[in-house]
Amino acid sequence: MNSPKLALRQVRFTNKAFWRNPASAFFTFAFPLMFLVIFTSLLGSGNLPINGVSIKQSWYFVGAMAGFGVISACFTNIAMTVTFQRDQGILKRLRGTPLPPWAYLFSRVVHAMIVAGILVVITMVFGKLVYDTPLPSGLPLLELFVALVVGALSFSALALALTGIIPNADAAPPMVNATILPLLFISGIFIPLGDNAPGWIKLVGRIFPVRHFVDALYGGFLGSFKFPTAAGAVGGSHVFPFHWSDVLVVAVWGIAGLLLASRSFSWEPRK
Repeated sequence: MNSPKLALRQVRFTNKAFWRNPASAFFTFAFPLMFLVIFTSLLGSGNLPINGVSIKQSWYFVGAMAGFGVISACFTNIAMTVTFQRDQGILKRLRGTPLPPWAYLFSRVVHAMIVAGILVVITMVFGKLVYDTPLPSGLPLLELFVALVVGALSFSALALALTGIIPNADAAPPMVNATILPLLFISGIFIPLGDNAPGWIKLVGRIFPVRHFVDALYGGFLGSFKFPTAAGAVGGSHVFPFHWSDVLVVAVWGIAGLLLASRSFSWEPRK
């Protein structure tokens, strides 16, 4: 059997194994929604001033949790799962099978992208039903799709790169969380970065890909919507214009992660 067919069969196997664990699948999709309900209940009842424009905090959190779902599926889950399977000797045994090494990595990334796409759809539909958020269409929908694909691929590459410096499975959860959680906070995922946020927080956040990825998602999600000004003036303003530069920054980080992964990725358990 040729390599492409083996790769497709491995994608099918990875997805089937995921859905045959209903508890894991349920909480994978429930986790971002649970955070969305918690944050909107605690912080999302009012409006948030951004660039002199007032937006609903509940709408802000819908976009933020969509981004959080993608990062969880493509960065956190891949980094932890691959590290666990490496330390269990599964990756080493795979090297002795007809399955090409790239096919295994391909299946993990494709599976993560499928899960990420489902998470985004579920989050935005939930937001529409519960918080009356608009759904993108036309060009913004295409921009959202491009941001999602580029972000999913880039965070998957960064996750594989991170496995190269994780020494063992016990160290995977703390190292992965210590890597991504601070970025989620300083990038406005968990706490909105309004006009009163410290400037240095915004500056540091824009160095890393999380902020740019979320901005690109917002550009596709809410970019075409005109919010009323904070002063209540007639008309409105676009708060989240879509910038291809955000997608480019995320892609550059992904390429860097891919290059690092090609040099540091290990198939055998660390001693």
